[in-house]
Order: sequence, then structure tokens, then C-alpha cells
Amino acid sequence: MNLDHYDLMARLFLYPGPSFFTDVRQVVDFLDERYLLAAEDAQFFCDHLPQNDLEDMQELFTRSFDVQAITTLDVGYVLFGEDYKRGKLLSNLNREHAKAQNDCGVELADHLPNLLRLIAKSRDEEMVRELAVEILAPALHKMIREFNPKRQDERNRLYQRHYKTLIEQSEHRVAVYGHALKALFSILKQDFQIKDETLALHAEHEFLNFIRAEMSVEKLVSE
Repeated sequence: MNLDHYDLMARLFLYPGPSFFTDVRQVVDFLDERYLLAAEDAQFFCDHLPQNDLEDMQELFTRSFDVQAITTLDVGYVLFGEDYKRGKLLSNLNREHAKAQNDCGVELADHLPNLLRLIAKSRDEEMVRELAVEILAPALHKMIREFNPKRQDERNRLYQRHYKTLIEQSEHRVAVYGHALKALFSILKQDFQIKDETLALHAEHEFLNFIRAEMSVEKLVSE
């Protein structure tokens, strides 16, 4: 299976440069021919960008992914936080990037664009499938949820006291990148035949871990 299009998709999640708007248009044109469901979200993303205003686009990117850790593009952090499992994942990914001669630049090995380029470059089909199904799909599922307007409203209320100005300026805009993530998610599900049931199992496991953590905290407080 040719996976070169993941290199193209990676450009949506890089810090916007002069070619960004052209790259977005190329993504939409590509998806229109091969991934109709993903194309709808990509077109929405394209239509709601600050048109040809690079500085505004860069601000949107920063507000979407750099202001709050919960919407970071570092996939390992999305899945594991500061748990030791992220360190193990980074170690394994560094090895795979080196094997594929994939330069991660200044970002870490689990940064989303680096993972997408790894999928495009690697010839290890088993590793690529595991990366797509076990790491990327659950992470994207979680990331997309955080861009849901209702979820954002809940989070904004929590941050209102300390970040009022920032929230008022950005809350109506940052959801746009959620559609770029949805487009990527649709492609991944189609290419690797990922079933919703598989994602549901990941979500259930995450929820159970959260409950166990909450119970542990309550026990410590009561002692």
C-alpha cells in the first residue's frame, strides 16, 4: 500500500510557513479524489482559515496546539502524559525514525508530523500498522474530542479566572483544527481498516485507568 499521502497530511500540522495555504489546497484536491469523507473536513478546515494571512494563521496554530498541553501535537503525551510509557515510546520511535532516515528536526519523535512522515517513509509494514492502530488512532480520537465545542466550553470555564483575555480572543477559532484532525482520522481508519469497536476498547481502558487513579487519590486523602 502506498502511504506517501501521509507526508502531505503532515504539512497540515506544521507551524505555518509561506507555503501553508498552498499545501492545504493540495490536501483538499488529493482527498477529493480518494477520501470523500475526509475531504469534507479538509474543505471545512480550508474554508475557515484566516485567508492568506500568515501571521493570523500562525497565531491560530499556536492557540490550537501550544497554549494548553491537553491539545498538544505530541502524541505520546496525549496518550500517556508524563508516565514512563511515554519515555519507552519515544525510545522505540527514535529507533524507527533512524531506520527510516526520517529527520525529526527540533521536535520530539512522537510529534504528529514526524509520525506521519515516518508512516510515509518506513518499509516496515508491521511497525507502520502497529503505529497507526495502537498509537495514532487512539491519540487522534482523544485529540478530536478535545476540539469539540462543548468540551472547549467546559475547559474554558476552568481556565477563565487565569486566562480570560486569551480565551475570549481564541475560543471561536481554535476548533477549526479539529476538522484537520478529523480528516486525518478518516484517512487512517480507511487505510488501516480500523473499526470503531477497537477505538471503544481503548477509550474504555483509558476510562478505567482514570477511575482507578481517582480512587487511589481518594484513598490517600482519607488516610
